[in-house]
Parts: sequence; structure tokens; C-alpha cells
Amino acid sequence: MEQTKALNALEPFLALSKTATSPIAGADLITRATSAPNTFLFTELLETPAIQSLNSSPDFAPYFALLQIFSYGTYATYRTTPGLPPLAAPQAQKLRQLSLLTLARDRKNLSYSALQNALDLPDARDLEALVISAVYAGLLHATLDPARAAVQVTSVAPLRDLHPGAIPDMITSLSNWSDRCTSTLADLEAQMKEIRTNAAERQLNQRVADIELQELMAAAQENRTGPTRDMIARRTLNKRSVKDVGNLMDTESMELDPPEERSNKRKM
Repeated sequence: MEQTKALNALEPFLALSKTATSPIAGADLITRATSAPNTFLFTELLETPAIQSLNSSPDFAPYFALLQIFSYGTYATYRTTPGLPPLAAPQAQKLRQLSLLTLARDRKNLSYSALQNALDLPDARDLEALVISAVYAGLLHATLDPARAAVQVTSVAPLRDLHPGAIPDMITSLSNWSDRCTSTLADLEAQMKEIRTNAAERQLNQRVADIELQELMAAAQENRTGPTRDMIARRTLNKRSVKDVGNLMDTESMELDPPEERSNKRKM
């Protein structure tokens, strides 16, 4: 939404650029565009023929350089670049706000001391006022932490243009990120394969253990409920053997009795 708002705010100046036929008109257009509220994106204006022509004029090239700084530079860039036009108060405020968006990419830049130095602000109150103005303008979401003397930024609006040399660097960064993702994905797949292999091995071992347990339980159940066929056959054989031995002992005792006793037994 902030980006659409910024693009809409730039539209009148894009229309005026078509009628800016002199370098003076182009320079005045840059001053007005960078001073107007809600104009934070300047690439389209920078690419118009009227503004591009200023770059070849020794007297007005500084205005072209100033617009480049508003597009993708910082307040520190303005301070270290000689020969640039002076900034009016609205321009200085806007350039500091835009610089804050760039500095917010790195947490190391968000201490009060670092921000005051980068934005050329004399004290913490001026810095806090700038951050509050940027929040109300929808440029970022942040909170002030006076106890730690730091600004806590949670999000930044996409309201900075890309430096012409930033695209190759972005491609390199994205390529490196893609390589890291590919490597991480390969490691994850290897770990998943190892986990599946270990799970299959554990499942097989569990099945073998279950089968062995079932066999042991079946054997114990047979011992509790009754003899098996083999045990019955052995017990029958043992009973027959005992009976045969008993019969044999009775026969032998009859043969050993005296004749008189045997006759008496017959009489009886």
C-alpha cells in the first residue's frame, strides 16, 4: 500500500517532466519532487529524458546526482559527496527517513549512537523524533528502546530503489542461498533415508521377537493345559510296562508256593 501511495505521489512530477525542456526546469522539478510529501520512489523520474539530460550538464549534474542519492543513496552519501545542492528542511527530513530504511537492514546500525552518526543528528531526541515520523509515514514498524539506547525495527516498507549495481549482487546472494538450500535438502533426504532404514530394521526385529514370544507362550500354554500326543504315548507305554511287571510278579509268586499250599488254595 505504501509503495502504491508513493508511486501515485510521483505521477504529477512524471507528467511535468514531459514539459521540462530546459535544464533549469529539470533541476526545479527535482527539488520539488524530493521536497513533496509521500514521494519516496524516484527511479521513474530519474529515467525520464528531461532528467537524464541533466547528467551531461556541468552546472546541473549535481541535481542529477542528488536525485540518485534520494533514489538509492543515504544521508552519509550526501555528506561525503562534494558539490551537491543544499537541502531544504523537508528534503533533509526525507533523506534521513529513507536512509533509516537502508540502515534498518543491519541490526548493528540500530543503536542510538550509530544512527545519530549516520544521520548527522545531534542528540537522541532528534533521532527519536525522526523514527516516530518514519513510523507515522508508514515507512517502517519500529519501537524505541531508550533503556538500551536502540531502535527495534520489525518491518520495513519496500520504498527504496535498487542501485544499478545491486542486481548482480542480489543474483549472487540468491545463488548462494539456493546452493545452501540444495545442500540442506540433500542432508535432510539422507537423514530421512537413514530414519526409514532404521525404522524398517526395528520393525523386522520386532516381528521376529513377536514370533519367538508367541512360540514360547504356546509351549507354556501346552504345558499348563495338558500333555501333548508324545507325552500321552509315553505315559501309556509306562502304564503298560508297570502292569506287565505286576503280572509277572504275580505269576512268579504262584510258582514259588509249596504244593500243599497250592492244593489248599484249590480246595478253598
